[in-house]
Amino acid sequence: MKCHKCKNPQCYREGKVCYPGESVKNLNAEEKKLLKVACDIEREFYGKLTRVEEIIEFAKRMGLKKIGIAFCIGLFEEAKMVAEIFENAGFEVYSAVCKVGAVDKSEIGVKKMKPGEKEAVCNPIAQAEILNKKGTELNVIIGLCVGHDILFQKHSKAPVTTLIVKDRVLAHNPAGAVYSRYYKRKLLSTK
Repeated sequence: MKCHKCKNPQCYREGKVCYPGESVKNLNAEEKKLLKVACDIEREFYGKLTRVEEIIEFAKRMGLKKIGIAFCIGLFEEAKMVAEIFENAGFEVYSAVCKVGAVDKSEIGVKKMKPGEKEAVCNPIAQAEILNKKGTELNVIIGLCVGHDILFQKHSKAPVTTLIVKDRVLAHNPAGAVYSRYYKRKLLSTK
């Protein structure tokens, strides 16, 4: 399938079935509840809530009590603010910073950004383990690097959503590269 090349996406309004395989028709009870709550929030609050507010509404409707935050140390202040917002909304909040464990890159054979200096490697597996041990029911990513976010999601027992995607160039707004004609030109140019 190459849905991104479709000239007339009839699946959206007309119900045309292009893919007869697995679908949301075959969900278990927990998955059905998750999908229903997500659809209810979309219908009721379309264009009215921020992503932070949507996460809060989603967690409340799912009956969740414990939220975990896996965050990059470079977004420490943002993580503190989000944790405060979630706590203010009535959730028990746990967090794990990316450098948890303070394992030096040289200990695992990873090149350092500044050779000769101490430099901890990001530890997304430990982040997941910490939040797993706390029994978080929903984990929120704030600014984990590409790859680190994937490892975190792979090892998290709780469902994961992303609040902030790291993009050091575009102030953590990766969609800016798609909206900016200058970046589109750069990214689509042949080399």
